[in-house]
Amino acid sequence: MLQDTTEFSYQRARPERIGAITTAPSRREADGRLRMHTVCGLLMHASLAVTTDGLPLGLAAIKFWTRAKFKGTNALKRRVNPTRVPIEAKESIRCWLENMRQATALLGDPARLVHIGDRENDIYEFFCAAQAAGTHFLVRTCVDRLAGDGRHTIADEMGEVALQGLHRVEVAGEDGKASQASVELRYRRIHVRPPIGKQKRYPALDLTVIHAQERGRPEGRAAIDWKLITDLPVHSPEQAIEKLGWYGRRWQIELFHKILKSGCRAEEPRLRTAERLVNLLALFCILSWRLFWLTMLNRAAPDASPQLALTEGEVRLLDRMAGRTSNHTPPTLSSYLTQIARLGGYLARASDPPPGNTVMWRGWSRLMDIKLGAAIAGATCG
Repeated sequence: MLQDTTEFSYQRARPERIGAITTAPSRREADGRLRMHTVCGLLMHASLAVTTDGLPLGLAAIKFWTRAKFKGTNALKRRVNPTRVPIEAKESIRCWLENMRQATALLGDPARLVHIGDRENDIYEFFCAAQAAGTHFLVRTCVDRLAGDGRHTIADEMGEVALQGLHRVEVAGEDGKASQASVELRYRRIHVRPPIGKQKRYPALDLTVIHAQERGRPEGRAAIDWKLITDLPVHSPEQAIEKLGWYGRRWQIELFHKILKSGCRAEEPRLRTAERLVNLLALFCILSWRLFWLTMLNRAAPDASPQLALTEGEVRLLDRMAGRTSNHTPPTLSSYLTQIARLGGYLARASDPPPGNTVMWRGWSRLMDIKLGAAIAGATCG
């Protein structure tokens, strides 16, 4: 279960009918100071279910909301320590905790689920709620929490852990070039204590901390330095590498957001109210998942039947476009999806990787235009 939040920004003559999401600099004043303006838009927090092989199964939970005004987190921190604020008064419960509970209830088998989040998900209340629901979590941590008897922290204990394994991974730099990275692995089961001020409300938890740190200083990119926290046990380097791979899958929800914004162009509609935009975005989410699913299905089950993903009408139309006849051997799903990708600009050379999301949404859009044209012409031309 991959969780993350994204923003949709819009320009409106009456922004109050949609709401605010953040503030951004607009121009500089005469004295050189930046003038800030409120950005109109919506926020969406989604939980995307994927298999360990990366096949997206669908959205298990989703939340939309907006703000009447946005003062900025730095302004709030000057008035109150955010760690002392009850979780019920934060947006965190609206997205991270509620999505976890909704997804767990929907899928009905909590022990099979692992909820994965980035550093914004490093919330102690989330850890306790997951344990109460009987489900699991894997989160990149950013808080050095109290550990043991409360006289030291997680960082103190992890500093005592010796090197327990090395893992080599291929990493792409900012210039797109791939390079090999050697990552040091350390892990330990630690007794983690709740934050100060909340120790009477929440229990201490026994959690596993995994630290993956790259050796040396790579050129052209930041060094890998992941600190993950999970309720799952880790007893070997192989299990630690498995958890790193699961967290690496978190990037797929970013791809889902890319399809939603670039493929479906979710920030271009001219609807004037938040309610109407939410209804449209909900439909776009289903369409974006399906396009993402088609892309990954081509890699997960290339030899499957085309009827797994395409209707009979779409199969017949693609057959006519390719000049296939009933005498040919029935093609696989991969051949049909590759044909759709070629409509979007995919060259399908022997050395090319499998088609990605961009060529798939372009090809699918063109196929729908062709399908509509064929349906209209079929009524008059036979």
